[in-house]
Amino acid sequence: MNIALILIALTTIAALGIGIVARSNQTMSLEQWTVGGRKFGVALVFLLMAGEIYTTFTFLGASGYAYGLGAPAYYILAYGTLAYVLSYFILPIIWTYARRHGLVSQPDFFARKYDSPALGILVALVGVVALVPYLVLQLTGLGVIVQVASFGGVSKTVAVITGAVVVALYVMVSGVRGSAWTAIVKDVAIIIVAVFLGLYLPVHYSGGMGQMFAAVDHAKPGFLAFPAHGQSVTWFVSTVLLTACGFFMWPHSFGASYTAKNAAVFRKNAIVLPLYQLVLLFIFFVGFTAMLVVPGLKGAATNMALLKITVAAFPPWFVGVVGATGVLTALVPGSLIMMSAATLFARNVVAAFSPGMSEDDTVKLARLLVPVIAIIGAYFTISGNDTIVALLLMGYSFVTQFFPALICSLAPRNPATKEGAFAGIAVGVATVVYFTLTKQTLAKLLPALPGAWKDLNIGIVALGLNVIVLVAVSALTARSRALAGRAAE
Repeated sequence: MNIALILIALTTIAALGIGIVARSNQTMSLEQWTVGGRKFGVALVFLLMAGEIYTTFTFLGASGYAYGLGAPAYYILAYGTLAYVLSYFILPIIWTYARRHGLVSQPDFFARKYDSPALGILVALVGVVALVPYLVLQLTGLGVIVQVASFGGVSKTVAVITGAVVVALYVMVSGVRGSAWTAIVKDVAIIIVAVFLGLYLPVHYSGGMGQMFAAVDHAKPGFLAFPAHGQSVTWFVSTVLLTACGFFMWPHSFGASYTAKNAAVFRKNAIVLPLYQLVLLFIFFVGFTAMLVVPGLKGAATNMALLKITVAAFPPWFVGVVGATGVLTALVPGSLIMMSAATLFARNVVAAFSPGMSEDDTVKLARLLVPVIAIIGAYFTISGNDTIVALLLMGYSFVTQFFPALICSLAPRNPATKEGAFAGIAVGVATVVYFTLTKQTLAKLLPALPGAWKDLNIGIVALGLNVIVLVAVSALTARSRALAGRAAE
């Protein structure tokens, strides 16, 4: 066993130990397991929210996207900043409402706001479906990290299965507390590693930042600019808008907002978190340098760019440090995803059809569902071959469909009806499903569209249809209720 694999194994064991310690002296009620008793302060909420940036998507996906596509990777830097600006205004309202009504999941919020159990079930089902590709993303990254960092000593399949088992145990034992505690170690480690690699590698291989960019432009002219078609400026703008709106629509991000002890936590975090995004620049620098040093990676193999150049540039012990950091970026968000998916299905689907189900029974069922979700995630990870960014964008296209109904519900007088919210989400999700399953594009479907319009992210197209349907159905149902009310008088 090489030193890199030993470091990765020790880090995994330590993360599991942190999860067990985090649970000490805490009774795992539904509220404790899912939202930590709503007692997290600025630091822990900051780390849970920041954990949404620094996942395997950041570690491998951002560098891989920069390696394979160049300028389109810039969207990763932009959308989080806009999302944090939005969080300043919307998360305090969501937290206040959730605390007042004792809510513990995202579907709880929609069901209560719209007085519609059916809407809660729809949101839960869509959330679970969206979380699967996000979990696959984390497990894919974990498999790549262990496979490369172990110098081929551990296969991707073994790494994925082992990782899924560890994360499942981690979640079942400690819930959200374990994720928050481990996030402290994870965020410190990834910032140090990302900044070091981003500064050292361009200097080591190119002589400096300017020389690195000049070499990239020489090797691939136009690589650092947006292409005229495909992932063009239109794609960039629509993708930034889609992902910014959807950032806190992920069930585990939405639920993490319930953990705060007061609403001021979100405003303080929103001021600092956009600056935290700047660390992503160093990940891009690694991807650009890797394009020069380890060329030839194609498709899903671009996910390995950061690790390939690390193996080429450093001794095995440092590869182990980088690999161990990468493992933490999979374990923390992976645990939140598994916990959220299990909670959504247990509380907002099964319990919705079993009114007599107690909270203790819900927690037990949710914890039993965790390994089931882990198995599903591991299966799709082992059998699939999509790039990490593609997986994330597919999930975003689903969860962003919640955004119009959420914004309407925050207004003093909600302009949307429960029927309108339900129909809008259903149409938006159906549109995403159609385009995903048929591999259809706007350019193929509507060839007469102007060139720029053909490059719109399909999730934004679905969101537009969602809004149109929400407005139309809400207007019709509100009018019919008004007429029925007059008739009753």
